[in-house]
Amino acid sequence: MNTIEIKKVNKTYGTGKIEVHALQDISLTIQQGEFVAIMGASGSGKSTLMHILGLLDRPDSGEYFLNGQEVSKLTDQNWAVLRNQSIGFVFQQFHLLARMSAFDNVALPLIYGGDMQLKDNARLRLIDVGLEERMNHNPNELSGGQQQRVAIARALIHDPLLILADEPTGNLDSKSKEEILGLFEKLNQQGKTIVIVTHEPEVARHAKRVITMRDGKVLSDITSAPLTKVKMTSTAPNIPPALKPATKQSSMKFLDYSRQAITAMIAHKMRAFLSILGILIGVAAVIAMVALGSGAQESIEKQLASLGSNLLLVMPGSSHEHGVSMQSGANTKFTFQDITALSQDSENIERVSPAVSGRTQVVYGSKNWNTSVEGSTANYEQVRAATPMAGRFFTDEEVTSRTKVVLLGTTVVKQLFDTEDPIGKTIKINLINFQVIGILPSHGANTFRDQDDTMLVPITTAMYRLLGKQYIDTIYVQARGPQFVDPAQDDIAKIMSKQHHLAPKDEDSAFQVRNMSDMKAALESSTKTMSMLIGAIAAISLLVGGIGIMNIMLVSVTERTREIGLRKALGANNKDIMTQFLIESILTSLIGGILGIIVGTGISALITIAAGWAVKVSIISMITATLFSMLVGLVFGLWPARQASRLNPIEALRYE
Repeated sequence: MNTIEIKKVNKTYGTGKIEVHALQDISLTIQQGEFVAIMGASGSGKSTLMHILGLLDRPDSGEYFLNGQEVSKLTDQNWAVLRNQSIGFVFQQFHLLARMSAFDNVALPLIYGGDMQLKDNARLRLIDVGLEERMNHNPNELSGGQQQRVAIARALIHDPLLILADEPTGNLDSKSKEEILGLFEKLNQQGKTIVIVTHEPEVARHAKRVITMRDGKVLSDITSAPLTKVKMTSTAPNIPPALKPATKQSSMKFLDYSRQAITAMIAHKMRAFLSILGILIGVAAVIAMVALGSGAQESIEKQLASLGSNLLLVMPGSSHEHGVSMQSGANTKFTFQDITALSQDSENIERVSPAVSGRTQVVYGSKNWNTSVEGSTANYEQVRAATPMAGRFFTDEEVTSRTKVVLLGTTVVKQLFDTEDPIGKTIKINLINFQVIGILPSHGANTFRDQDDTMLVPITTAMYRLLGKQYIDTIYVQARGPQFVDPAQDDIAKIMSKQHHLAPKDEDSAFQVRNMSDMKAALESSTKTMSMLIGAIAAISLLVGGIGIMNIMLVSVTERTREIGLRKALGANNKDIMTQFLIESILTSLIGGILGIIVGTGISALITIAAGWAVKVSIISMITATLFSMLVGLVFGLWPARQASRLNPIEALRYE
């Protein structure tokens, strides 16, 4: 039975304007069980013929029948299956993957055949070639002869009947050469069809048929007499056609590809580290920046909530004398009559709370603290969302009677009482005894001051007992609802103008009405803008990391060109190569993403500790950053993976 039959095969290579006719109308037949040596000087076309026989290269014209089936026009996918299942390759340069053991090198074709469940065959093949004790050694720990034995064991892993060897003894010493040739003879006696390309007559003497080539043509074809007898006694089975890829468990192949990708990453640690570092920095920037933006937004929302709902702030304006702006309140003085008018003359106003403020020294026992004090009325509790955390608020009667009661901010409590309960205790404010009746809710610190470093007393007590003030500093006005804020603001302007007999042109300088809703909207808009800007900067960092991955993967494709050619020679198709490189890229990004989350969270914590800024790391930002990093790996790894998958196997094997 014919194993190989080629008819009028031609192959021409173009090098610029010069064409090299590597094969010219080659026709020959190789029977099952033959041991054939193809000889010729360099440039005679013998290696080109070998590559076409091994489905590593396509002829320009002619027909190629393998086991009776025409294969020259088959797809690359079918060629990959045939190379994997029906042909065993032995190369002059061995082409073993340096960072894989002899066992893993032999088992490599099983990955692309989806037959890793047969990996014990790798051990058996190594035993067959006499390397049972060396199967866990890497190629650099083996001699040249042992490395070629590993390559032969790899060629036998799927038990093919056709073995192609390209100058298999070219890099071996005399002893190793004889051992390898003896091994080929033994395989031929077992029914294997052996085709060796060589330029050495002493190697060709081991074959039973010698084909000599010159200038792309067959010069002679000599068969020795003993060959026919050995070939005729061969009982080897037929080579399976294997023209359709067998259906394999995709999950198992994916795991095998993942292992290969991890092995490649471990083998090139620095390259993998640089790729991971780019994504790590990008993801960490996303996490830290988004956390900072979210924390700032939450802090602003908390501060705005502490101001109270539907709040309007009325403050005295400043006058001008001889073109010089005077201090606030120099012209307009707020009185309790203004408070009464605001409370009674507008249906759009819910509550009014006047306030005065100043700084005082407070003492408890042996401890003292300088802090701010604010005086107000009972309405302050609702207007400013100041319901005490503990204790109670003062009443209207206590305001009227100028009672010496006080509510403390949490910072003052910490400074004076530490862990002691302050409720009911007596403290001295400007040497005057005050009873602590409550603790104000915590509002936190903003850019300018600690909002919890304060005390609150009845306004009359503050004005006439502590601060010596006759006029009100500020008026807090609460509208009946969000829709009443603007009408209430108009009412305030009318009432205050009426109270102080102001002309329309003097209103702007006499007093100011600040709408907290407008301030809140402006702050929220600024925060969102800042968050978007920060997010964009972080996204650019990820993008740069992705470009880094693409560059490094492209370099990897160049560095591993011969490896890719070897994998294709062993049965890997374009999809296999592309999948493996994509998995490597995505794994790199995923590892970088996970490490970036850890680093970003740590940076956020350091920002909180070192700078005292509010940060908020969200699960959503972590998930988003991780998914985005994987997407970056997929997108930026796609082009290098595609480039790798499209490499011609023989050109890749020849790459230097």
